[in-house]
Amino acid sequence: MPEVPLPDPAARRVRALVVDDSALMRRLLTDVLGSSGLIEVVGVARNGREAVAQVAKLKPDVVTLDVEMPEVSGLDALPAILAVREVPVVMVSALTQEGADVTLKALELGAVDFHSKPTRNQLAELRAEGDLLVTKIVDAAHGRVFRPRKLTSRASAESPPRPRFPAPADNVACVAIGISTGGPQALARIIPLLRPPSPPIVIVQHMPAQFTGVFAQRLDRTSELEVKEAADGDLVMPNRVLIAPGGRHLTLTGRSTRVRASLSSPDAPSVSGHRPSVDVLFQSVARVYEGGALGVIMTGMGRDGVDGCRAILEAGGLTLGQDEATSVVYGMNKAAFLEGAVKHQFSLDDLPEILQELATPRSVGRESGGL
Repeated sequence: MPEVPLPDPAARRVRALVVDDSALMRRLLTDVLGSSGLIEVVGVARNGREAVAQVAKLKPDVVTLDVEMPEVSGLDALPAILAVREVPVVMVSALTQEGADVTLKALELGAVDFHSKPTRNQLAELRAEGDLLVTKIVDAAHGRVFRPRKLTSRASAESPPRPRFPAPADNVACVAIGISTGGPQALARIIPLLRPPSPPIVIVQHMPAQFTGVFAQRLDRTSELEVKEAADGDLVMPNRVLIAPGGRHLTLTGRSTRVRASLSSPDAPSVSGHRPSVDVLFQSVARVYEGGALGVIMTGMGRDGVDGCRAILEAGGLTLGQDEATSVVYGMNKAAFLEGAVKHQFSLDDLPEILQELATPRSVGRESGGL
């Protein structure tokens, strides 16, 4: 779990607005956030209508927004909140398939992160997850808000020319992506722009188990590539995108022309603070594909993926990192860049063209993985 920094008495606390229709949840969230010493809850709201008014009045640094509320729901309120003030919004939602779908929609609309709402013992669960929630709120307050825009495969005339990257020694046989905070928005912008032929793409997105399947389905509906939540034994093959299921490590096994996905037990220990871990996936990609591996580390807090990027470089592969300007949280990718595990950085909207240019598949047939 990410470490929460000790409060600096001289630093201004993050000013948060808590929005939830439950008086109990408003009180619990206020207590947990306020007790951290890093956050001051400057106001509360019972529904989306009140939230919009409070954002305009209080000008908070960050908003926690319940998904399901009477009168005006969190999903309906989100665009109105962002129209009043481009404030980072962290969604608070139930761990259900319906809750996952709505939350992912909110992330596509501009929310920067989400946190799971307690299910049974609300006070105990919130306290147990308190450090993680506080870290998300603080990171969100210092992150960036990216408004949704229409997808396009062409850069605008005003776009600066993108940097050129050295071609890998081998054809790129597999693209591995590691991503966390800000990932759903970023992947929703990138994956629909990828076109066949494409090498296999494997992704770790830090996300609860109840969310990854829904997320894969949403991406699959908008993509020309096949996108699915990885299952044990799935073929890793061209024109297919596999997303690691929440709560289980994803590794690749086999040889580069006959590779399958392998999932850990849900009880496997976390690595680099996460399960699934970017490091675990990247290290397996380096072992299987060696110089044909391309590792892409993107927006997210922490340093998961640094060791995996280093493993890909040592195997002769190529690593790329998302730049600070287009990251919601410049954390994982920053650590990889500063520690030398990533040599080249890219702007988010340049990534589809970069992958198209670098990732020439060894075989383009959808059935080439064999049985």
